[in-house]
Parts: sequence; structure tokens; C-alpha cells
Amino acid sequence: MSTTIQSKVREVSSKSTLTQLRNEGFVPAIVYGYQVDPTPVSVNEGELIKTLRVTGRNGVLKLDIEGKSINVVLNDYQTDAIKGDIRHADFLAINMKDELEVEVVVNLIGESEGEKEGGIVQQPNREITVKVKPSDIPETFDIDISAMQIGDTLMIADIREKSTFEILNEDDFPLVTISAPRSEEDLDGEATTAEVPEEPVGQEA
Repeated sequence: MSTTIQSKVREVSSKSTLTQLRNEGFVPAIVYGYQVDPTPVSVNEGELIKTLRVTGRNGVLKLDIEGKSINVVLNDYQTDAIKGDIRHADFLAINMKDELEVEVVVNLIGESEGEKEGGIVQQPNREITVKVKPSDIPETFDIDISAMQIGDTLMIADIREKSTFEILNEDDFPLVTISAPRSEEDLDGEATTAEVPEEPVGQEA
């Protein structure tokens, strides 16, 4: 499937015009960045969603603006909280030779030794920031946790030298923690606390 999305230049218009545009299946958007003046456009929502399923959230797209093809990434977007449809999109025009700073989802691989002993895997942060050329943007950042024990915490410092990408997060940025299993006493204590009703406020005679 082609990753080229057709778009049309649009005039900055009223709220009612934008609503009509969305009702017709189009997303109001703006393109800006490398060798492109900020340009309001509209794109077909279905086409955009299908393309993103192929390229991924951080993938490079080709945006055809009335015959001119531009390399872009989806820099930001807003969705309807109830319907879930895309309300607006920001496309950043890029130079394929320049590196970008992008957020990449952390994907955990394997079952840790701590899990096998009843430990609980926790992810304080599910994304990291990397600097990479557009053609090399990874869909996910994979981390093997199979050797982690109960009580272990994996920080950026632990994976920085092993990474093929430049990671921009600080060394003490936590990614994975294997917590000890909760004892029956802890769970019983919580249940008891939850069951104790608050004392009613007494009234003076």
C-alpha cells in the first residue's frame, strides 16, 4: 500500500465550515517545517488512518499537496474524546538527512525471573525519546527483561550503551521495575481498612 496521502489546501475558515469538513470525512490539518511555509490543508480521515496502520505513529508519510510531494511525520493530532475520530492533525515537513527527536513506545520482551517467582512487572514510563534519522525511526524500542529479578529496576543508564539509537532521556529515567508479590497479610490489611466505616459525627445534646 502506498504511504502517499492526498491533501487539499484549505482556507482558514469558520467553526461551521470545519464541522462540515469533518462530517464529509476530512480532517483539518496544517503542514509546516522544512522548506514549507505553514499551510492549512485537509486530508481524508480514512486514508490517513489506513496509512498510519502501515507506517506506524512515527513513520514517514508522503503528503501530496495538489501535485507537490512532501516528506512529513505526524507531529501531533487531536481526537474526539467520545467518538475517537481525528479532529485535527499537524504534519511536520522533514529533511530525510536530518535527525529527529521522536517518542518511541517501550516493548518488553521475555518473562523475567522475578515474574516466574511471583513478582509484578511495572512500567513507570512506557515511552523514551530517541534522536534518529527519519528512515531509521523504530516502531518500538525492545527491551529484554528475562534476566531481571525481584527488586530490580532497569534505568536508561542500563541500556544506553547497548542501544543503536541516541537516547535523550536522563540516566536515572526508570523503565521497568520487578516488585515483590503482595502477601496475603498486605491484602487482608487493605481489605480490613476498606471495610471499617467512618465514625458518624456526634451531635451535642
